[in-house]
Amino acid sequence: MAGATAAEFIEAMHALRSDAERAKIRRYLRSEKDFEVIGVRMKQLFDTAKSFERMPLDQVDLLLDSPYYEARVGAVSILDFKARRKGIGDDERRELYLLYLRRHDRINNWDLVDRAAPRVIGWYLLDKPRRPLYELAASADVWERRTAITASFWFIRAGEVDDALALAGILLDDPEEPVHKSVGTALREIGKVDRDRLLAFLREHAERMPRVTLRYAVERLPPELRAELMRR
Repeated sequence: MAGATAAEFIEAMHALRSDAERAKIRRYLRSEKDFEVIGVRMKQLFDTAKSFERMPLDQVDLLLDSPYYEARVGAVSILDFKARRKGIGDDERRELYLLYLRRHDRINNWDLVDRAAPRVIGWYLLDKPRRPLYELAASADVWERRTAITASFWFIRAGEVDDALALAGILLDDPEEPVHKSVGTALREIGKVDRDRLLAFLREHAERMPRVTLRYAVERLPPELRAELMRR
């Protein structure tokens, strides 16, 4: 749908509306006052976003402006699908990256960040300086800080762990649970690439880490190592 519009996407969401799904979504939304919920199953939403992958970026921007939760999930999903497209050039990646950062005020729930940050932010920065992530990690906004560590998942996937560990160290004392969980996930993924680096980090920092971060970080380790580290 090369000429698809934001209004057409929202119309498609209303056609898939379910009261039961609406109630389910309401239960897990953290920033519930910021959203109106239509009530669409995630698989249906993602499938629809995939079919709108060629939507112009000005229309994606309009989706982010929408008060509907499903519109904003659709917007970040379209950004993610665009970032995955074969043959995408660096200039196009930069446009996706800049739109995400410019509209971060509308990317304000954990799942909105997680849906696009690795490929839209992390993939773009893979061959570039990582300073923007450190600036996000220092932000007063919890979702920008979550973007900083979640974007680093793409570096880990590429076998690079230095920046992910540095960002995790910066965010260990973060006051917000959404950041704690994402830091823990990053550490868990680092363990798949370089267990020795993970263990060194955990043995140095486990005593000051939030419990949920530590629990996420050790969940793929052998039982005896998990027990040792959780005792700290």
